[in-house]
Amino acid sequence: MTLRPYKPEDSKIICSWVKDKKQLFQWSADRIGKWPLKWDELNESYKDTNPDNFIPLVAVDDNGAHVGHLFIRYPDETDRTQVRFGFVIISPKLRGKGNGKKMLELAIQYAKEKLQAEQITLGVFTNNPKARACYESVGFKPVSTRTVNILGSDWECVDMELLL
Repeated sequence: MTLRPYKPEDSKIICSWVKDKKQLFQWSADRIGKWPLKWDELNESYKDTNPDNFIPLVAVDDNGAHVGHLFIRYPDETDRTQVRFGFVIISPKLRGKGNGKKMLELAIQYAKEKLQAEQITLGVFTNNPKARACYESVGFKPVSTRTVNILGSDWECVDMELLL
């Protein structure tokens, strides 16, 4: 598995992995917020981002087939020591086989070596325990919780960090 830069044509494949409204919000919180998800929704979400502060990546296998996706961003544009992972997703056919862990390990390596990050943060909803377990398996630790109103109810979000 390798990470490569996201391309606009990746949107259709990645958006197809989100099968229902709950998954959409578990994956993107309220950043997209539209269901059903259209094929170009990811491109629409990414079009106004600053490329100096936002790095979308795609994990591919040895044959170039899509395995997963995530982005890395700088939450504070003046602080290049901290990055945040978001929109972390693995192809439904490839879940539960260690692919999420491998993609995260590659993204951590990327953040450390290419971006010289010292800290990585992310958020995960408590109603997504498999994702949280995956993050913990690569060393993320919970640091705080907050409540986010999603779909008319309160979802608890655990903010996690990994010190490099």
